[in-house]
Amino acid sequence: MALLAWVKETGINLVQVNGQRRYGGPPPGWVGDPPPTGSEVFIGKLPQDMYENTLIPLFQSVGKLYEFRLMMTFSGLNRGFAYAKYSNRRSATMAITALNNFEVQEGCAILVCKSIEKCELSIDGLATSLRRKHLEAMLQEAAEGILSITLYPSPYWKRAQLAVLKYSSHRAAAMAKKSLMEGNTRICEEEMRVDWLKPDLKQKLRSSEEKPSAIWVPRGMSPRSPKQAQVPLSPVLCNVLDRLDALCRRRRLGTPLFFTKCVQANPNGWLQFWCQVVIPAYPVPFSGFMWVRQDVPGASGHDKAKDALALQVLRILGCQLT
Repeated sequence: MALLAWVKETGINLVQVNGQRRYGGPPPGWVGDPPPTGSEVFIGKLPQDMYENTLIPLFQSVGKLYEFRLMMTFSGLNRGFAYAKYSNRRSATMAITALNNFEVQEGCAILVCKSIEKCELSIDGLATSLRRKHLEAMLQEAAEGILSITLYPSPYWKRAQLAVLKYSSHRAAAMAKKSLMEGNTRICEEEMRVDWLKPDLKQKLRSSEEKPSAIWVPRGMSPRSPKQAQVPLSPVLCNVLDRLDALCRRRRLGTPLFFTKCVQANPNGWLQFWCQVVIPAYPVPFSGFMWVRQDVPGASGHDKAKDALALQVLRILGCQLT
């Protein structure tokens, strides 16, 4: 009753979905991008009869909230933990300092610590015959925000594949995990195991001698966008960077700007790059993850990643603009 009265008095909007009740994300009047990684805190050891009418004002007292998520049981009690995301990292740090071990009831001190915003899942037990296009389409249906899909031979199951999925946020990854585990998204008939990507498995895959196979998922583009059309280009041009630059000039899109960052290196010479190209007159940047092999003297991994990204963008723009 106190919660209902508080909601009516404040006009606050709480949305319950998938076992959690959420405020904000973004809150009313929010302007700009979502807060950066590191702005969220985990709240544990909550009394089960404590709700947002007490918790939200308490956590708002140390900084502006972007989102508050209270985990709920089917009977309507909270599950003893919640997440508070602030507008910046400084407010999250202040919340930990001020509210960790804070007594919300006599003899009941809560836990407040940095939230580990996991964004990577592993799916083991996939059939070796599973086609990439089918896997990509099914995962896009499970949840939004997927950035990359990398396939490896399973280190645990014979004649099976393991997929590593990277998402744009913890929420997107959690929604995908829930959908996959509950069977709402069916990838194949075989038994599969879905879990957060564990550090030991990540290290095992990094040191694997097997060549990984990556599916590049461009941000802001539909997975069903045609990608195989040929771009009509002059034979005088000697590489894909020149070709992309020429296409952008011809279409008056501006000069492409590339950004690359090496995020992973395997002992066998394979490098994983995060790549992005910004085309001034195009509405969204193109970004994704690329595996390249550092095996040509004088050619840097950054240059090879740029070439690979430029080729992908050429295919997409060639379909959309020709």
